Parts: sequence; C-alpha cells; structure tokens
Amino acid sequence: MKLVAGHLTLKNGRYYAVLNYRNAGGQRKTKWIALGLPEKGNKRKAEAELAKLRAEFEPPKEVGDLSSDMLFADYLLEWLEIAKGRLAVATYSSYAAMIKMPVGPYFRQRNLTLRELEARHLQMFYSEMLRKVKPNTVIHYHAIIHSALKYAVKTDMLIQNVADKVDRPRKNSFQPVFLSAEEMQKMFEALRGTKLELPVLVAAFYGFRRGEVLGLKWDAIDFERGTISVIRTVTTITLDGKQAEIEQQSAKTKSSLRTLPLIGSFREYFMQVKEAQELNKQVCGNCYNYEYDGFVFVDELGERMRVEYLTNAFPKFLESHGLRRMRFHDLRHPYVKHTTKIFSLRLMDFQAQAYPDARRKTRGACQLHRGGQSQSPVRPLCNRKRFS
Repeated sequence: MKLVAGHLTLKNGRYYAVLNYRNAGGQRKTKWIALGLPEKGNKRKAEAELAKLRAEFEPPKEVGDLSSDMLFADYLLEWLEIAKGRLAVATYSSYAAMIKMPVGPYFRQRNLTLRELEARHLQMFYSEMLRKVKPNTVIHYHAIIHSALKYAVKTDMLIQNVADKVDRPRKNSFQPVFLSAEEMQKMFEALRGTKLELPVLVAAFYGFRRGEVLGLKWDAIDFERGTISVIRTVTTITLDGKQAEIEQQSAKTKSSLRTLPLIGSFREYFMQVKEAQELNKQVCGNCYNYEYDGFVFVDELGERMRVEYLTNAFPKFLESHGLRRMRFHDLRHPYVKHTTKIFSLRLMDFQAQAYPDARRKTRGACQLHRGGQSQSPVRPLCNRKRFS
C-alpha cells in the first residue's frame, strides 16, 4: 500500500492530521482528521498518530465504486464509509457496530445482492431480531437499512426503497423511576459535599443530559451575563472494538443547543469550583493533568469525570442511602426539575462544604509529591483516575 502524504496542523489549540491523496479518478483530495490531542505537551504523540494514519489510510469509497449487483452486506459497509463524512462520530461508531453485528452477517449469510433485496427479506430479519433484542434496537437496525437504501435510490442504483414497505417495530415503553419530594430531599442531603453533588444538581435543575453535564466547559458559563449554555457533549463510542470517550461540539438536536439563566446559588457554586481548580493547578504543578483543561467536572488532579462513572455511581449511591434506584437520565423529568427548584435554596449551604476539604487534601498530596518526585509514597495518586 502506498504511503499517503500528510502533515500536522493546529486548530483551536488542538492537533489535526491533514492527509493528501488521489481518488480513483486521479483527482487530488484532502482529508482532515481530528486527533483529539491538545497542543501542550502532545507533539510527539501527534506525530506518531500521523505516521500511523498515513500508513493505514485507505481512500474513501465513492459512488462509482458501488453497484446494485454487489452483496447487500458489502453495500452497507461501502455506504457507511461514504456517509462517514456527514455523520457524527458517535453515530458512525454506532452504525458500524450494528452493521458488523448482526445486520451485515445476517444478509451475507443469505447471499442477497442489493438488487435482489425485497421487503419480505427485511420483515423476516426484523421478526428474527425481535426474538433476541428489544424493539428499540430493531428500530435502530431499520434506520440504518432505510438510510442506506435511500442513498441507493438517490444514486440511481435502485428505483425504490423497499424499507418503506416494511412495518417499523413499535417502540417499547419505558417507565422511568421518580423519587418523591421526601426522597429528593434525602438525596440532596446525602449528596452534600460529594463528587456527585454538582453533576446531579445541574442535571436535575437545568435538565442537562449526562453527556451535556460532562461536556460542560468554563467557556459555556458566562459569569458576567449570568448564563449557562449547552455547547458540547461527551459520549462513549466503540471503534475497532475499543471504547473511547469523545467530545462533540454540538448537542443531540438543534433544540438542545440552548442558553439558560445562571441563578445566583449556582453562580457562587461554580465560582468556587473554578477557584478550586486554579488552586489545584498551582499546587500540583506537573502532577496535574492538563488534557482536560477547561472542563468543569474534573477531580483535584485534572482527570475528567467519566461517562461510565456517572452512569454507574449515581444509582449505586441512591441504593447505598436507602433510596430507590433510578437512572441519571431520569433527573431530566419535569417533576424532578420542579422538585429540585424547591430545594435549590439549600445550594448555598451545600457549596460551603463541598470543596474546602478536597482542596486541603489535594494541596497536601501534591506538595508531598513535588517535594520528593522519586521517593514520595503519594506519587501513585497522580496517576490514578479518580473518575474511571
């Protein structure tokens, strides 16, 4: 395989790989790939990643490479690569995982070409899958197949989308759990001073999704104007069999991109958190992880709170305090938000106790670390991931 040309560039303080290649028709093409690495201290990592990308890069498929006589399973893979440029990273990884298993293998086993695919084949696939997975999952399969066939119609490989003739499975209803007013009060009191306190309050009061909470950065909080905005999200994806967290500069829908008033108690609380972060940076020095600099929800050593941690820790916390188990996502329900506002006046009491102890502990740990880099027994603290 011929090595493609490429170089590194910086955009908004983060590294991008820029690859230059020629397509099947000999036309020059350029592809930008976000490396997810901030500029500070990551030049060697970025260079290594660029070298790997140049060695492994394959020019994306184009319309001329597709045919209605190819296997439907192969068409799905080729279509996904063409659609990759317009799909969000999380959406692409989700589609790739579902095509890999079970959609692709099912149709490959039946040796059906794109031209031979009929509505009855799709209906049989959905019926078989409904015996194995939930209806919502089958709806996702249907969405992928419908989009892929829609593209085939658009590019004149097919004259109709057979997925339009198939009945989409009905969504299974989910009954979320809601805590009573008394349980909510008990929860807020138990959360006082814990790492979960502020994430839970933000989700419950403002209706932020989990990814929106973890994607919150200081540039989204305007202390002067008194606003808090949803600009980006953090989500977990699976690529090449490996799980990773990514930051996206857009929320789930256009209506999700919103700006809300920053009420006084939250303003004071966030200011204390920001002050604590700046102090931790000064005290910890090289011990502090700057990879997630700018995020609100990081621990004393700069590690960002993980999606998995928030997902699992919240229901476990409720159970450990004798409360009914509920998902973090259920905090967005209007009843929960209303009840949270009733208790929001208690925030001023909460914030006074939330961070002083943590700051004192961090200061002591980091000072020990800096005083004896090689001998200090505290050194492992700087490498552990508090939110993993």
